[in-house]
Amino acid sequence: MTEKNLQWGNMRRLTPVSRVFGLDRGMPIDRFYIEAFLQNHTKDIQGVVLEIEEPVYTRKFGSDRVSQSHVLHAEIDNPSATVVGDLVTGEGLPKDTFDCMILTQTLLVIYDIQSAIANCYHALKPGGVLLATFPGISQISRYDMDRWGDYWRFTDASAQRLFGDVFGRDRVTVETYGNVLTACAFLQGLAAHELKQSELNYHDPDYQLLITVRAIK
Repeated sequence: MTEKNLQWGNMRRLTPVSRVFGLDRGMPIDRFYIEAFLQNHTKDIQGVVLEIEEPVYTRKFGSDRVSQSHVLHAEIDNPSATVVGDLVTGEGLPKDTFDCMILTQTLLVIYDIQSAIANCYHALKPGGVLLATFPGISQISRYDMDRWGDYWRFTDASAQRLFGDVFGRDRVTVETYGNVLTACAFLQGLAAHELKQSELNYHDPDYQLLITVRAIK
């Protein structure tokens, strides 16, 4: 089909189908990719595990391999928090403690990401694994922007450099997920179930909807 014959249908619009990443329609497309990434690395989610805000993925993918589940939050008023600390300053974050850290969609709201990555490194035990995800192609998270800021979007190159500078380049594996269709659907706020499995699985490195990192201390 040539460009002049394209049919936009109800996608020719100035406002998205959903402004909340498709949460009101089902599982957001980025969350589909996040879970695919974590599913591929379930063996890393073991021992003493730290997750941000709530232990959703620790429970879902850790199974009985997890001996201790911890939750990091910056404020004491989170009832799920077992560690109250700051990734940027390192205050309250124990050193050489965790076998695994799950850091999903967090770095985009931290301005000083280099310090945050360094403090993640210090918190891991030797041989511990950091599983991190962050957006490439994405709308602004208005919830975060209005509270503490939404600062960054990434590429595989920036992720490799940021984590490689701290963990060592040969200790870092970066992957990307997405293609032009899933990127457009995600920006519109469609949910994962509204696309075919083959469409979700197709990988185009020039359309990086989600960036993932596995880094070993």
